[in-house]
Amino acid sequence: MDFAGAPPQPASTRRLWWGYAGACLLAWLLHIAAGVDQPGGWAVWGAMYSATWALWPAMLLGVALYPWVRMLHRRQWPLPLLLAAHAAGALVFGLAWQILEFLAAQWLFGTAHAVVTLVQGLLSREIVGAAVYGGIASSFTAVLQSQRARQGAIAAAQAEAALAKAELAAISGKLNPHFLFNTLNLVIALTRKNAEHAEQALLQFSSMLRYVLATKRDTAERVTLEDELEFVRNYLALESLRLGPRLTVNWALDPDTLQDEIPPLSLQPLVENAVLHGVAPRTQGGSVGIRSERDPADGTLHLCVQDDGVGCDPKKLDEPRTAGPGGIGLSALRRRFALDFEGRARMTISTAPEAGFRVDLWIPQTT
Repeated sequence: MDFAGAPPQPASTRRLWWGYAGACLLAWLLHIAAGVDQPGGWAVWGAMYSATWALWPAMLLGVALYPWVRMLHRRQWPLPLLLAAHAAGALVFGLAWQILEFLAAQWLFGTAHAVVTLVQGLLSREIVGAAVYGGIASSFTAVLQSQRARQGAIAAAQAEAALAKAELAAISGKLNPHFLFNTLNLVIALTRKNAEHAEQALLQFSSMLRYVLATKRDTAERVTLEDELEFVRNYLALESLRLGPRLTVNWALDPDTLQDEIPPLSLQPLVENAVLHGVAPRTQGGSVGIRSERDPADGTLHLCVQDDGVGCDPKKLDEPRTAGPGGIGLSALRRRFALDFEGRARMTISTAPEAGFRVDLWIPQTT
């Protein structure tokens, strides 16, 4: 994306002209200081007159120079062409300076004096004009380069934020259909075994769907932990209809954390993975632990989901347990939290063969 043609912001333009005015004032004061040979009122007044007469054309032409420099900056010509344009600009700048001086001298002192002054300083004034042009043009170019870099950085940050938001939406979209697909399969299986249980499952499933649709309809970025836990309880009730006494759930919830805010559908996938991989494959079943607490160090919400299943090799966290057809990829969940909290949320995984599986989340809370 090209930002060369983007108009400068009003605040940036104001700063530029304040800076230009300050530079002109500084040059004027330095010229006065250089022109005062000895202390005294008349010497200072004479130096002020000399400084004003010497500098006013350059100061006035410098203002007109800004649109020219901005046009060259916007077109981004090749270096040889750009140098030629600046050389022509310096020549015109010097000529314009002399014309202004000539007109002022003619008005104040007459044509004869103006002509003599012009002839005497023709070459020297052109050289000085080229030097002044170079200084002013370089300063304006530096300011424009800075503005372009700042606009580019802002646009890049906006693009990155938009990309992160789109990726976050895509990840959330992957999680929701996965849950729906697994739950529908569960209800279908129940209809073949127990119609009464299937009816109860459908009622719970409809409550879960309302939660999912509500978060989508309201474009909710955060829900309370209490609402998410209600959703998880409905899910676990469905799984209990399928697994019966093989599924045990251990709750350890700090009441002070129930109104904390988390992204919707962020806890349920962890519980689903624990059930699908830690409990369901084992004949004797197993237990799932769900804990919430306040981290005393920084006040973040600490969530923990663990099971006592077979676990896995930590080096194989991207294999079926976390990314296969029966489970939800923890890498997607990790990426979701990284995008949603800009690196302020943490997620750790603890597992080993025959040692269960545990996921810890630390979610920052706004004060």
